[in-house]
Amino acid sequence: MNAVPLDAPYLDTDADQLCFSLDLTERPALAERVVPLGGLDVRLRLLGASHQVFAGPVAETVACLHGAVKGLPETCTRHLPGWVYDFGATTRRLTPEEFSAEVARVLARATGAEHSLCGVFPGSPEAVTAVVVEAVEGPYGAAVVWRTWHTYPQNGQIVSTHSRLEAR
Repeated sequence: MNAVPLDAPYLDTDADQLCFSLDLTERPALAERVVPLGGLDVRLRLLGASHQVFAGPVAETVACLHGAVKGLPETCTRHLPGWVYDFGATTRRLTPEEFSAEVARVLARATGAEHSLCGVFPGSPEAVTAVVVEAVEGPYGAAVVWRTWHTYPQNGQIVSTHSRLEAR
């Protein structure tokens, strides 16, 4: 799937502004895609330089949230009725050359994936939010795994997240 040009200003200016929530309802989306995987309708949603993924009992939001604690957890595990959800996040600051090369890899991976949603913001072809989702086999059966990338060209930061939802 090709990257979607997003008709919105790039507002999140630093990775440190991102927050994590599993309790939010839908936020206004700039782009959305529903992917049927592993018996679930997985909803991929781009919100500015942020994302939401709705899959089964999980409503994952990584976004700038007013009044929320800033920063993303390195890891988070939630045991939900019949499910286990794992989340992890990393933030890297790269040189301009490294940043451009990594954004190119993210765009290639997202646009080459069967199930993805990728948005590029006006003002910089390297201002990208991307989500890639796939079904995998886990020890208890099928699981759904998604990765996201949020890029900040003005300071060379890339936030990567990895989530897994597995039926138990």
